[in-house]
Amino acid sequence: MMTPLRFGLCLSLGLIAGLAPPLALPEQAMAQNYGYQPANPRAIQERREREAAQKGSVIVTEPYGPSETLRQTRAMTSALGRLKPERKGVVDVYVVAIGLDSDGVFGRETAETARVLASRYDAEGRVIVMANGKGASGSATDPIVPDGSPDHLAQALGHVAEVMNRQEDVLALFITTHGHWNTGLNYRDGDRAGGNIAPTRLAGLLNEAGIKNRLVILSACYSGIFVPALQNDSTIILTAASAQKPSFGCRAENDWTFFGDALVNQALRQPIPLPDAFAQARSLITKWEVASRLDPSNPQIDLGTQAIAWMDKIDAKVPKVAGQPKGMPAFGAPPPPPERSKPAPLLTRP
Repeated sequence: MMTPLRFGLCLSLGLIAGLAPPLALPEQAMAQNYGYQPANPRAIQERREREAAQKGSVIVTEPYGPSETLRQTRAMTSALGRLKPERKGVVDVYVVAIGLDSDGVFGRETAETARVLASRYDAEGRVIVMANGKGASGSATDPIVPDGSPDHLAQALGHVAEVMNRQEDVLALFITTHGHWNTGLNYRDGDRAGGNIAPTRLAGLLNEAGIKNRLVILSACYSGIFVPALQNDSTIILTAASAQKPSFGCRAENDWTFFGDALVNQALRQPIPLPDAFAQARSLITKWEVASRLDPSNPQIDLGTQAIAWMDKIDAKVPKVAGQPKGMPAFGAPPPPPERSKPAPLLTRP
């Protein structure tokens, strides 16, 4: 039973407890002395950026469900399974083309570049195409193009290394995407996934695959940062820009970037050696940049001393007749629309 005296004592104790200062824990009982540090968002972000710049990173915010996972697995399995084996005594070229960003321009550039390289280097049946978004279209027999993800790139390189003669044949690797001066090649699959492939990561993939002869074409801003990591005696590297410069023409609506249009769509369709094709493309890009009042992107080329031997062999495969550019040019007026067939006569309603 609560008497007036007990009620008064309880009320007094409650008031005293409310007015008293908070209890101070001894120093050894503080959280940081148990190994916990207060979070520093800026430090965490800087650490993540350093790791991404050194190793690359992938963040998946919306994992695929069972149906799409199975669909992608089947598409990649089919793409790998179609590769023809190497031919003894022949320097075969294996083409791996990947669009790492889901903007449509990169998918379209990837698909057409694969066709150009296959035609130029007699590589039909030795091509793998991967791209994000809806820019790249598949074939009649394989309508699904596997996603252009870092994991799929690693799978493609690993399988090519198994099928080819790693000491004799040549890997032609084409990558197109947005680029960053610090973290390398951007990876983005819509809002589902994102990340990057850093120079050391790409070099590690190629080295682990054990492919000796490499033609690496990178169509991305700041792609020159990959040259030091990738260069060796048996590698040729072509980049859309220097390590300090952006490149241009990567609007999502385009069919080509400046670099892709000048090098692949025009120069590599010509019956000329690879270094001459690059020089022609660089000159054309410079004209476009001057006309557009853009800072020069300064495309780069690095020729390994031992790569010249295999380059001459694959340049001997180049068709003697030049091919015609396709798609909307990255600079200037678009090509005239194709002639439309006559419409079928209208049927009257019964």
